[in-house]
Amino acid sequence: MKSRLIRLAAVGAVAWASISVGYALQGPKAASKTRTHVETLASPRLDGRLTGSAGERLASDYIVSELGKIGAKPLPGRTDFLMPFEFTAGARDDGSTVSLQAQPTPAQGTFAPLGAMFPGGARALSFSDNGDVSGPVVFAGYGIVVPDGQELSYDSYAGLDVKDKIVLVLRYFPEDADVKTKQVLARYADLRYKALAARQRGAKALLVVTGPRSPNAGELVPMTFDTALAGSGIVAVSIAGPVAWTMFSDNPVSAQPDTLEAAQKVLDSGNAPRVGGLALPGTATVHAAVVREKQTGHNVVAYLPATTSTNGIAKPWVALGAHYDHLGHGTGGNSLAQKDEAGKAHLGADDNASGSAAVLAAGAALAGQPRHRNVLLSWWSGEELGLIGSSAFVASPPVPLDQVAAYFNFDMVGRMQDNKLTIQAIGTSTSWAKLIEQANVTAGFDLLLQQDPYQPTDVASFSLAGVPSLNFFTGTHADYHRPTDTADKIDYEDLDRIVTFATAIVRRVEDAVEAPQFVKVEQQVQPGGGRAAVRIFTGTIPDYSTEAKGLLLGGVVGGGPAEQAGLQKGDVIIEIAGQTITNIYDYTYALDVLKIGVPAKVVYMRSGQRRETMLTPAARK
Repeated sequence: MKSRLIRLAAVGAVAWASISVGYALQGPKAASKTRTHVETLASPRLDGRLTGSAGERLASDYIVSELGKIGAKPLPGRTDFLMPFEFTAGARDDGSTVSLQAQPTPAQGTFAPLGAMFPGGARALSFSDNGDVSGPVVFAGYGIVVPDGQELSYDSYAGLDVKDKIVLVLRYFPEDADVKTKQVLARYADLRYKALAARQRGAKALLVVTGPRSPNAGELVPMTFDTALAGSGIVAVSIAGPVAWTMFSDNPVSAQPDTLEAAQKVLDSGNAPRVGGLALPGTATVHAAVVREKQTGHNVVAYLPATTSTNGIAKPWVALGAHYDHLGHGTGGNSLAQKDEAGKAHLGADDNASGSAAVLAAGAALAGQPRHRNVLLSWWSGEELGLIGSSAFVASPPVPLDQVAAYFNFDMVGRMQDNKLTIQAIGTSTSWAKLIEQANVTAGFDLLLQQDPYQPTDVASFSLAGVPSLNFFTGTHADYHRPTDTADKIDYEDLDRIVTFATAIVRRVEDAVEAPQFVKVEQQVQPGGGRAAVRIFTGTIPDYSTEAKGLLLGGVVGGGPAEQAGLQKGDVIIEIAGQTITNIYDYTYALDVLKIGVPAKVVYMRSGQRRETMLTPAARK
């Protein structure tokens, strides 16, 4: 799949456009209802509110204290406001090794294991499977495969037989290639994609070395945070330069990088996709040991009980929510920090202290008014990791979701521009257009209304569960996912207007005898078109909250190719178009082999049974 950075950037571009609804104008001297909340949640003391961190706990403590002030209560059957969920927060190497048993010669005998000669010469890649593998080693250049139909033909495995062998590849991509070639190769140079390419060709393990002509020559690949944190279906280990030099040498004692450097130089022009199938002497034994570390995040959930009896009221709950987590110091791969900002705390004032403050302020306003339905107030953690917190809530809801009349989500609502507010997911009920129009008479926002509920923000968790939903958003900006998203840049007057406006809509839903009727929105797609104008669209919605061997579907887009193929929420895709799928990354890369309008076989698991279907990809602008 595309990197988590790309996925989150896309989330921001959409979610931001859905949170800019406004409300009744405040007097120019009215004290802000949201400023203190934003300044507290986005303060340096909270250190970026990374899920599972001390900063997240400080943020949840603040929210809980504010809930006490407005008289909110724990949900029925619960004693406090915190709802923990477990997630995979990182990975560490637990003693991975690589050793080489060279072919003996009468003069030399048998070479000693490399593990003994080069302590610390290996480190598992974060997505590696755990295991022990032995076999002959084949050098496959940069290990890059560009699927057919692209602008460039490049296959590091052309003419190579790597079945049941260990593949050694170079990190990165050809150093001396022209700019256009690099742009194509870079897309397929991700180490997960290289692991996929090796696995698809039958390799038992992948070894990666940073070549002598590359940046960080000879250094091990760091174990970076991996958002999927699921195995790749293959043992994958980074090796230090001297280990690779020895693999290329007849004499490990005096091995030099010359032979590997010469091979890399041939490859670096970008015009030579392979160096002829280089079988290395001897066999290697690879031991990969990755420990995936579990942590606990916390949603904060409370409610304001109805002030009148809810007996006989259809769907006696209304829910409001926002994610309160952010990126910490941006080390998880989804930061957009500039070079001089790297490593600094990402304070997340707009993303999403603004939305969190909006829910607190709306809750305070609703607490002082008559309520004909219970009002659920929620703050999600783990949104930046893939909607983990809200997905955990929906998977095991403490309040039956068929009793929830509507859900209102706030994500990045603090940076309004030119009075423009975006409201997303209005297609989930025919009631929304009228309610929004009525509330906007006094608010006076320039509204951008979007039908699509399939947004990569927490509104998706509820719309997929059949709850009529709205998402408020004021748009993205240059400080998105950077340390510069600070509280002094929030437009508090407009943020307060949004709270008043949204609260007016919530009250109308509270007071209505009939709850909004849910409508499943069909995704509009455009058939045909060239690759420059469109991208492959399958209509699948991944579930990021659960580790599964394959792609677990959190849902399917209404009317999309996946639904037409009979796929459903809960299915686990394990193969598509002949490509085995072990995780979401495999699936995203496999999309490159699909063709618009051409049916492809999908193998999936449903309730423990293996099934097959044909999915015809569409094109989406």
